[in-house]
Amino acid sequence: MSTAGQKEDVNCRSEGRCQLQVRRKSLVNMEEDVNCWSGVKCQLQVRRKSLVSKEEDVNCRSGGKSSAGQEKEEITCIGQLICVQCFRLVPVSLAVYRLVARMASHTDWTVLVLTCQHKDSVQAFQRELEIRQRRGILPPDTLLLTVEDPQAHVGSGGATLNALLVAAEHLSARAGYTVVSSDVLQGARLLILHTGRDFLFDDCGRGFTVLPLEDPQAPVESVTCNLDSLLNVLRYQLCPGSPPGVWICSTDMTLTLRSVPRIEWNQFWGARVIALPGSPEYARNHGVYLTDGKGTVRDIVYRGCEERIRACLLEDQHVPLVSGIVFLSSETAERFLGTLASSPLDGCTYQGLDSGAEPLEISLFLDVLMSMCEDVTEDRFLGEASGLSDRSKSSRMVLWKELHELPLNMGSRGRKMAQSFVTVCKGWRTWNPDLIEDGSCVVNSLLNGEVTLCRGSAVQNCHLQGPLHVGSGCLLSGIAPEGGARLCGYHLNDVILQAHPIRIQNLSLTVYSLLGTNDQLQCPAEGGSPTYLNLPWDEFFLRTGISERDLWGSEHCSSECSILTAPLFPVLHPSESLGIEDVLWFLRSGTGGTDSESWRQRWRSSWRMSWQQIWQYRDQERSLQARREVFFSQALEKVNRILLAREERSLMPIIRAAMQEGAHQRLLDTLDNVASKTEDAGVAARALACVADLLGCMADGEGGLRSGPAANKAWAPGYLLLEKGDIAQGVRLMAVERQKWLSRPALLLRAARHYEGAEQILIRRAVMSSFQFVSIGEKKPPPQGQWVTAECPARIDMSGGWSDTPPITYEHGGAVVNIAVLVDGQRPIGARARRIPEPHLRLCSTSGPRGLALQTQLTCHSLSDMQDYCQPQAPGALLKAAFICSGTVELTSEKALSEQLSGKYGGGIELQTWSYLPHGSGLGTSSILAGAVMAVLYEVSGRSSDAESLIHAVLHLEQVLTTGGGWQDQVGGLIPGVKIGRSAPALPLQVTVERVELPEGFMEMINKHLLLVYTGKTRLARNLLQDVLRNWYARLPDIMLNVDALVSNAELCARAFRTGAMEQLGHCLSTYWQQKKCMAPGCEPQAVRRIMDTLEPHVYGQSLAGAGGGGFLYVLTKEPEQKNTIQRLLENTQGLERCSVHSVQLDTKMFSVQWETGIPDDR
Repeated sequence: MSTAGQKEDVNCRSEGRCQLQVRRKSLVNMEEDVNCWSGVKCQLQVRRKSLVSKEEDVNCRSGGKSSAGQEKEEITCIGQLICVQCFRLVPVSLAVYRLVARMASHTDWTVLVLTCQHKDSVQAFQRELEIRQRRGILPPDTLLLTVEDPQAHVGSGGATLNALLVAAEHLSARAGYTVVSSDVLQGARLLILHTGRDFLFDDCGRGFTVLPLEDPQAPVESVTCNLDSLLNVLRYQLCPGSPPGVWICSTDMTLTLRSVPRIEWNQFWGARVIALPGSPEYARNHGVYLTDGKGTVRDIVYRGCEERIRACLLEDQHVPLVSGIVFLSSETAERFLGTLASSPLDGCTYQGLDSGAEPLEISLFLDVLMSMCEDVTEDRFLGEASGLSDRSKSSRMVLWKELHELPLNMGSRGRKMAQSFVTVCKGWRTWNPDLIEDGSCVVNSLLNGEVTLCRGSAVQNCHLQGPLHVGSGCLLSGIAPEGGARLCGYHLNDVILQAHPIRIQNLSLTVYSLLGTNDQLQCPAEGGSPTYLNLPWDEFFLRTGISERDLWGSEHCSSECSILTAPLFPVLHPSESLGIEDVLWFLRSGTGGTDSESWRQRWRSSWRMSWQQIWQYRDQERSLQARREVFFSQALEKVNRILLAREERSLMPIIRAAMQEGAHQRLLDTLDNVASKTEDAGVAARALACVADLLGCMADGEGGLRSGPAANKAWAPGYLLLEKGDIAQGVRLMAVERQKWLSRPALLLRAARHYEGAEQILIRRAVMSSFQFVSIGEKKPPPQGQWVTAECPARIDMSGGWSDTPPITYEHGGAVVNIAVLVDGQRPIGARARRIPEPHLRLCSTSGPRGLALQTQLTCHSLSDMQDYCQPQAPGALLKAAFICSGTVELTSEKALSEQLSGKYGGGIELQTWSYLPHGSGLGTSSILAGAVMAVLYEVSGRSSDAESLIHAVLHLEQVLTTGGGWQDQVGGLIPGVKIGRSAPALPLQVTVERVELPEGFMEMINKHLLLVYTGKTRLARNLLQDVLRNWYARLPDIMLNVDALVSNAELCARAFRTGAMEQLGHCLSTYWQQKKCMAPGCEPQAVRRIMDTLEPHVYGQSLAGAGGGGFLYVLTKEPEQKNTIQRLLENTQGLERCSVHSVQLDTKMFSVQWETGIPDDR
């Protein structure tokens, strides 16, 4: 941004002194220690007179001084605003920003404009904006524009004016205008981001410098760069509440706000600047706002004397430093845009240059905003332009005329507005943490093997291979795997090693650069104390055998010979490929030997570039893509580690990122590899669930519903291998089949369903481990014709449900409080069995309320009649599965069914079951019935079992039946009274049950206050179960927290029962219902909500039974004996007349199997 013909003074972004580490004797004019990346104090300030323009001080990454020749607007305000390369600056965390953001307001911009200096940057940066829009970082309807500055040096004011013109042009076109109209700015919200000048440590500039931040709440995992952090702060913290207008922000800083600043926007017009607190000493080399104490800006003091700076002191003895953030109201933006109608300001824009106008440079702060300052007079404003060209004077006259009457004030200036927090964030790594010292920093990198990082070193966007020692003061950037492999065995100290993708016409190359930490880039090679690789030039020439003539030729001007102009870095060789070693040989000592001579000749034979030339040919699109490649490489390592280590981290952000970035095949291969190599069925199941999630994401919302059938015969070979326990081969077969289903969304969703089916197979195998806790004894069987009967209560889950569901129960651990209850004074569930002479199975099941019950009868004569035992919707499937799981019938036996029955029992078995509860009641009917059936089958066949064995036997049965489900239902129906069941996060799955003793008289109170309300809605638990398992395997943070809360609430509920705390018990019920809705959104139909709202004033707490979605609602009334009252209340409410109210009583009778009295029936 310096004027033409001036020697460009260079700040820390591009040419400053490169001190990455504070050492004794290296701090020059350093009065403030500034926290940097790596946890050590980082000083990149440049010594006065160290650059070509000896009168200028140079800004540094971490809080130094800023200038660029006479570029007056470059008033870098650091203070709590830290320059970008100190990327250890972490404001609590980006996740906190997003968490606060989701709870607060946010700004949706109409247009976002990103300005850049070079035309080659436009396409790369535009793609980056579009990627962020797909991720949800930017609003979906925001118009994204990347705009090249119309010339090399237009200044921050010129770049802003050009960006404003382009935005207005696009909005005008959208509005149907044929010419640019400033009217389109009314009501529009614009954000203009300036990328600034080149940056030594990042080919893509400070805005795209990667930060050591990770947002666990982000929906899409990605590399977080400074632009992302700025957008987050602006959208959620700084801009909300502001009226329509134009926000302007530089990306040359890392901005962090502790909280949302309180800025008064009521009836605002004019312009507003955002200032940050700083010390008077710090302000000597920066810009400071002079205000009237009420917020009005009187003047802008740039590098003022001590007296002028102290005049700017606020009450807290800090001065308001100028930052790169400005807001223009719509009216102000219109006026500013209107200046284009007058020459010479049209020379700042592309339209002016296309119309033949001469280029013009103006400063946003010292030209545009200065014209609006209260104490600045016309004479002074124009008089200060005496050293400028006539065109610059004319531009100031136009600005004064258009803008001076508009107010300029300062935004929030509290000391707590911005803070820097030193928080180590090394991210995910594949290295030994013992090799990474505190105070070092690894950002978006993958380190394999023994890579040692010493304190004060930094690695960014690299893929390195050990053994490698990265000593203090080193920066390694952008090194790909091939370069990282060549670094093996090196010990690096105080060097900056970078890889630069470049493009020369159609030729894509990579150039490596090497600098010393203490090198001064523009210091002449002759005179002063110039160095290269921290050595005086003479010593470097002696070490390498390179001569000054090799670098600058025989006829050169010594003042122009510096590191910036030295063609040190090989690009092309006539006959050999080049790599990282073509600069690393600079570090070897001594010029003798064949090896040194060989490298020297190779270097001399190569076409080489200087730093300045590298910047001209940078391929920023390749640089950004390379970072994404590194990110996905480390992300795949992260996926592998999370799955194998069973970490409770969600992989959905990585899955979404892979889908959006086209890296889905790499992720599929990684998930296949994990599933096939692990010996843990639970880990394999989660990996397959992740495959299903990825396939679902790839469908991108099209193709139909995610849930559906999963029994296509094409997947049967893989399924069969999984059932047999050959997981590795089963996964391979499924991967082969998967390739046929990737062509369109509908097929992708169907494939996802089949991967969820495979996941269910592995869950079943894991849960079947519970069968080892089934203990069966021998006893004398009843005589033929003797009925044995088991009757069971229903169960009401009081708290903790869903935590008993596999795989949650064995991966997280579960706790459920439930009660066994009589419904309307009866046990509504039961089974009876007897031996019969005929060698077949006679089955009869009755279900539904008395008088409305449906009865199903069937007879199994052969094993083929039982083959559909694993199809839950098949007639008698549960009963058939019970015969198989109890060992009464062996389905795989070579003996026919009749032969088995005759040989074991002297005939067949008749089995009758009943449930007088409506279908989908939510009271645990099917699992309790399964327990009763297993019990009578054991009894009738001369075997015995206790309640604990039956609980685990039902778990096993439901896996065979393929309905899944947890253990709480059978616990509730087979164990009397109030109890809490628990399971540990481990396999084999074992359930332990603790009876909860109630205070005297509390059981009677419960019986008087607890009621069931039948909602008339049928519960669809299987659909809910699919969604819950999908969310659990995705490890969604809300679900993880909710499962923790379910278990905690169960313990609180048990305590409420023990202490007889009725109101606390009601609170647990209502809390439990909220937790259920979190686990399974959609489980509360509108009709149920109406019932609950109606009953709310009359109850301590209420919840739908079971998974929700329908069935029974249970309520704990405030007053006793409220059945009739509640019934009348519902009958008198329109739409709820069909609801029925039922009394319940705690059932404290132990479960048992009874022989029916009387003479055995020999039918």
